[in-house]
Amino acid sequence: MKRFLLLTLFFVTGFAQAQLTNITITHGVDNPTRIAIVPFNYVGPALPEDISEIIRNDLNFSGQFESIPVEKMISYPQSEAQIQYRDWKMINAEFLLIGDITQQAGRYFANFELFDVVQQKRVLSRSVPIEGGETQLRDIAHRISDKAYETITGIRGIFSTKIIYVEAFQKPAKWQLMLSDVDGARSRVLLDSKRIILSPVWSPEGTRVAYVSYEADDRPAIFVQNLSTGRREQVTNFHGLNGAPAWSPDGQNLAMVLSKDGNPEIYTLNLTSMALTRVTNHFAIDTEPSWTNDGLGIFFTSNRGVKPQIYKVTLASGQTERVTFDGEYNARGRVSPDGKSLVMVHQRDGCCLIAALDIKSGNLRILTETNLDESPTIAPNGAMLMYATSLGNKGILGAVSLDARTKVRLPSKQGDVREPAWSPFF
Repeated sequence: MKRFLLLTLFFVTGFAQAQLTNITITHGVDNPTRIAIVPFNYVGPALPEDISEIIRNDLNFSGQFESIPVEKMISYPQSEAQIQYRDWKMINAEFLLIGDITQQAGRYFANFELFDVVQQKRVLSRSVPIEGGETQLRDIAHRISDKAYETITGIRGIFSTKIIYVEAFQKPAKWQLMLSDVDGARSRVLLDSKRIILSPVWSPEGTRVAYVSYEADDRPAIFVQNLSTGRREQVTNFHGLNGAPAWSPDGQNLAMVLSKDGNPEIYTLNLTSMALTRVTNHFAIDTEPSWTNDGLGIFFTSNRGVKPQIYKVTLASGQTERVTFDGEYNARGRVSPDGKSLVMVHQRDGCCLIAALDIKSGNLRILTETNLDESPTIAPNGAMLMYATSLGNKGILGAVSLDARTKVRLPSKQGDVREPAWSPFF
C-alpha cells in the first residue's frame, strides 16, 4: 500500500552529462514504410548536426518506418529533375525525401521535398524555408520529420514535442528534473535537488509544469513553474500527503491528492482564486487523479473495492462509478487525446504492465511485456505512450504504440530514469 500511495525549475546553461541515449527499437510494425532520406545538400563547413540522420532516427523511432541506409542508396538526387524512380524501386523505397541547407548571416534555412516512389510524384514541398540558428538545427530536423510523418500517415507528428522526467542518483543521493527532446537529445537539468522529486506534469498549453518536491521541511509539496518567466510557486503546504498533481484541460485548476483531513482524498485547486474543493469523501485511499478530456470528471485510483482499481467521478453531481474490472490491480489511469482509451498500470501474473482499456467496449489490451512498468504518459497525437520500466536493475524509459506493435527503449547514461511526462503540442 505504501507503493500504491507513492506517487525552481530553473533552466541551467549547457546540457546535462546524464541524458537518454542509444535508443533501441525492440519491435516495430510487421511491414514498415520504407523511406529514403537523402543526405541534405550543404555547401560550407561541416554542420554540428546531421539533419538527414536526425530525420531517419525520428521516423524509425515511430516504428512505422524503416529508413534506408545511405550506403544502400544508388544515387543522391538534390532536385526533382535528378530523381530516377527506377533506382529507388530497385531498393524497395516507397518514399523519398530530399532537401538542402543554406546559411546566411548566422541563420540556417532548410528546404525539402517528399516524393511517393510508387506513384512517381511529389507529395510535399516546402518552398518557404524553415529557419533557425545553429542551436536550432535539431528543431529544423524534427519539424521536417513531423511534416513527412503527417503527410504519409495522416497523423500529426510528435518529434518536435518534449519530455520531462526524473533522474535519480544513489551516490551521492540526489534527484534531477530533466527536460529533453522526445528522442532524449539535448537533455537539460531543470531542478537539481537532494530531495525526492515526483509526478511532473505539463500544463495543457505547455508553458507550465507542476510536480511534487520534498524540499519544504522534508515533506511533500506541490510546485508550479512558469517556463517562460522562471517563476516558481509552491501551491500546497498542507500536513500529510500533497501529491499527484493533474492539470484540468483549460489549465485553470489542479487536481491533487491531499491527506490533510486524515485520509488521502482527491481535491481540486483553482490556481487563480486558490480555492480548494474536496472531490471525494471515502474511508478508502483515493489517489492518482486524471481529468476527463471535457473537464467534467476525474478518473482516479482507489482501493475502496479492497484492491486498487480505477474509478470516475462526475464533478457536478459527485456520482462515482468503477471503470476497471479486469484484474486485481489497475492504477494511474490516463485518457487518450481522442477520449476512446484509458491507459493504466495493470497487474497480471504478479507483473506490473501497461495496458489500454477501450472505454466504450471495456476490452483491455496489454501493451508491454516487461515488469515493473509504471507512470504511463500519452503522446499528444495519441499514437504512442511513454512509461518507466527497468532494464538490468536500472530504471529506464520505454515507449510503445497504442496498438502495441511498436516498442522502444530509451536508457540513460547514468541515473535511474522515472516519471516521464510527454508535452502537449507547442
